Amino acid sequence: MNSISVRALLIRGMLAGLAAGVLALFVAYFLGESRVDAAIALEEAHSHDHGGGEELVSRTMQSTAGLATGVLVFGVAIGGIAALVFCYALGRIGRFGPRATAALIAGAALLTVYVVPFLKYPANPPAVGNPDTIGRRTALFFLMVALGVLLAVAAVILGRRLAPRLGNWNATITASVAYVVVIGLAYAFLPSFNEVGKDFPAALLWEFRLTTLAVQAILWVTFGLVFGHLTERLLASGADSVTTGQGAANRAATAAG
Repeated sequence: MNSISVRALLIRGMLAGLAAGVLALFVAYFLGESRVDAAIALEEAHSHDHGGGEELVSRTMQSTAGLATGVLVFGVAIGGIAALVFCYALGRIGRFGPRATAALIAGAALLTVYVVPFLKYPANPPAVGNPDTIGRRTALFFLMVALGVLLAVAAVILGRRLAPRLGNWNATITASVAYVVVIGLAYAFLPSFNEVGKDFPAALLWEFRLTTLAVQAILWVTFGLVFGHLTERLLASGADSVTTGQGAANRAATAAG
């Protein structure tokens, strides 16, 4: 894959990430912000500090421009990174076309970057969690992200090495089981946090966490579909151009002969 194709795929990945970010933004705003507001109201109702101090950024700004900036920038960033991964993975992880490769990358990213860490350290709304442990919880969450990604890469390498002896299907199952086992050990040995107050509504906590999961799922599914469509069109047009050029060269050589 030449540098022109990589640059074109990178641009399309960022555009697909932007489109996915727009859709995820609607989900986050219409489904998530009401839960955040409810959690903030509970936090303020139970707070003993009524002085509060002036907010540096208003809640309105946080829920509109702040949310949009964060989601859209994240979408563009992950789109570019996923496009570079696609450039490396295409043709190296099996006989998958552009659409299938894009879908596999998006699914693997959703699993390793969000679902795996989420199952150990799920997202919490305001009023949930001890402020004194936020640094430790954040560090452990990103540790789980790193473990999810690195172990997934190791599982792919293991599957490819076992394929000649076990066959593709058995090698894939073996590598997947190994991944689940090691992730399970990480879940068991890393510390857990149970900092949800007894008076915090379980339904609100559950809805907030489901919404965060839905935002990520919409983001990655949309990216996989849009990026797969764009890459297939790009690579198909490139293949047609090469075929046309070769045909013209053959005709010219025949005429000269």
